[in-house]
Amino acid sequence: MGVNTKAIKSRIKSVGNTKKITKAMEMVAAAKMRKATEAALNTRTYATMAWDLLVSLSKVQKEKLPLLDVRPVKKLLVVLITSNRGLCGSFNSNIIRKTSAQLKDPKNISRQRTEMGDMEASEEVEIDVIGIGKKGADFAKKNNYNLIASYSEFSDTPKLDAIMPISQMIIDEYTKGNYDKVVVAYTDFKSAIAQVAKFRQVLPVSETDIEKMIGELGSDKDAKDKENEEKKEIADYVFEPSKSEVLETILPRLVETQVYQAVLESSASEHSARMMAMRNASDAAEDMIKELNLTFNKARQAAITQEIAEIAGGAAALE
Repeated sequence: MGVNTKAIKSRIKSVGNTKKITKAMEMVAAAKMRKATEAALNTRTYATMAWDLLVSLSKVQKEKLPLLDVRPVKKLLVVLITSNRGLCGSFNSNIIRKTSAQLKDPKNISRQRTEMGDMEASEEVEIDVIGIGKKGADFAKKNNYNLIASYSEFSDTPKLDAIMPISQMIIDEYTKGNYDKVVVAYTDFKSAIAQVAKFRQVLPVSETDIEKMIGELGSDKDAKDKENEEKKEIADYVFEPSKSEVLETILPRLVETQVYQAVLESSASEHSARMMAMRNASDAAEDMIKELNLTFNKARQAAITQEIAEIAGGAAALE
């Protein structure tokens, strides 16, 4: 019995050490989450205003621009945003599961929306993947998707400059006609306990998809009230050198904003998921320690009872 209690004490110490580690990781993740959440929220106003200007310009600009060109999808590019590390609950598994389900039937996400109705994809759709985060790159390699680029050296709150090469590559490849559609798979940050895996179209620039993405970002009430009060018709502005050239400048910036916002939302979601996972692990360790202490006390009491019984039995035998 003595060996049994020693093993239990060793187990209690081991679980206690694990709890200290998970608690420390929870605190680190909470600090990173606050920074990532703040970064994601700070860009939402810019994303909304950029979208409003694009919609206004599109209504008066009839010339067809390369980033607005809608064509049947023969080749699809998926930008998959995951994390570099694990220990973040179901963060990676949710977005990878959704991506896997979508890519099993690529015709569904390859359908193009036009003013005349939906444009069906080609019979055979080729799929290329850009992995932002090691987990996404590993998924592409494991499932034999063509991984054309992998990015993993980002900070916890990446800057726009770090995302620019990705956005520029996407824009260049689409403009050259190498891809007919570009979508981004990311995790949308709702709250510390709720994150949602989403697919969004990046190119061609789609009014429906961008409006849906911007709408889900939300904005503060004061900003909405101010926008309603000060909203002007696009005809009230004078554009230099022309509306067409202004639109050509804004469209790439809007694509960059979408990709950057998706990365920030995923970063905030990752740290939130890791914080909750470590908190749950700490709570589980606390429950395990309580159970082990109870088991230890029962074993010690049983050993004492047995010793008393042996002493009483020996004394009775001597009488």
